[in-house]
Amino acid sequence: MQLYSGFSGFDWDSANREKNWIQHKVTWWECEEVFFNQPLYVFPDTGHSLAEERYYVLGRTNQGRLLFIVFTRRKNKIRIISARDMHKKERKVYHEKAKKDSEVQEP
Repeated sequence: MQLYSGFSGFDWDSANREKNWIQHKVTWWECEEVFFNQPLYVFPDTGHSLAEERYYVLGRTNQGRLLFIVFTRRKNKIRIISARDMHKKERKVYHEKAKKDSEVQEP
């Protein structure tokens, strides 16, 4: 899935920003970095919210830290709900997709 068009920044809830640091030692700037680095994989998170559309991403920071981030859209901004290091299974999916995407397809 491609990130939606019209993205113009981030909309932070201070409680979520603090929670991500306290619970998972993920800074707000690491979360934002992920959205500007490739590869970035975005998936719908249909099982966790009925009130609004949610998504999760598998991506990396500028320092190569692999993060799992849940977010929603607020107008034309991304609102981070939670962020943590990827679990083993998520890292495997991320690396497999990245490998597949980087392979040159023979005609």
